[in-house]
Amino acid sequence: MDHIQRARVRAGDPDAFGMLFDDYARAVYNLAFRLTGNWSTAEEVVSLTFLEAWRLRGRVAPAGGPLRPWLLGIALNVTRNLTRAARRHQAALSRLPGEEAVPDFADELAGRIDDSAALRRLAAGLATLRPAERDVLALCVWSGLDYAEAASALGIPVGTVRSRLSRARDKLRAQAVAGELPRPPAEPGVHPADRADRGLTARQVQEDAP
Repeated sequence: MDHIQRARVRAGDPDAFGMLFDDYARAVYNLAFRLTGNWSTAEEVVSLTFLEAWRLRGRVAPAGGPLRPWLLGIALNVTRNLTRAARRHQAALSRLPGEEAVPDFADELAGRIDDSAALRRLAAGLATLRPAERDVLALCVWSGLDYAEAASALGIPVGTVRSRLSRARDKLRAQAVAGELPRPPAEPGVHPADRADRGLTARQVQEDAP
C-alpha cells in the first residue's frame, strides 16, 4: 500500500495529502516542539512542512516504505530555517530600546513557564552538539526512526547515522550524569504518545540505538 500512497502523493492527489497530514502531523509537531521548545513555532513548522512537501512531491521515490521519514527530514530543514530567522529577528530587536516587561502570574501559565525553563536548559545542552548530531538524535531518539529510516530522511549512509548518534549520546550522557539535563515532571493521565515530551531524560540518552 505504501507504493500506492507514494504514487498518489507524486500525482498531487489532495486526498492523499490529507491522509498524510492526518497520519504524520503529530509526529512533525512533536519533533519541532522538542527542537524549538516553542508551541507556536512548532505549529508553524507543521504548516510549512506540509507546504514544502507539496512543493517537493515530485521527488518522492515510486518505491519505498511509509513517507514519515521523508516528512521528518523536511521538518528538520524547516525548523533549522525558522530558527535562523528567529535568531536574526531577535538580534534586530536587541538593538531597539526595550520596554519593561509585565509578568503574567496566571495560574494556568505556571506549568508552561516551568516547561519553558526546562526546555531552555535542554536547548543549552543540545547546543553543544553539532547540527548533524542533533538531527540524528531528533530522528532516532525523539521520533523513533530506525537507522535506515533516519538515513533515508537525511540522505546519508546508515553507518553515518550510527556514528553521529553515538557521538551525540556520548556528549549528552556526560551532561546527564552531571545533572545538567532537565528531568520534567510526569503528566498523570496523559499517554506519552499523545503529548510532546518536555525534555530528554537520562534514560533516553543512555538507551541503545533503535
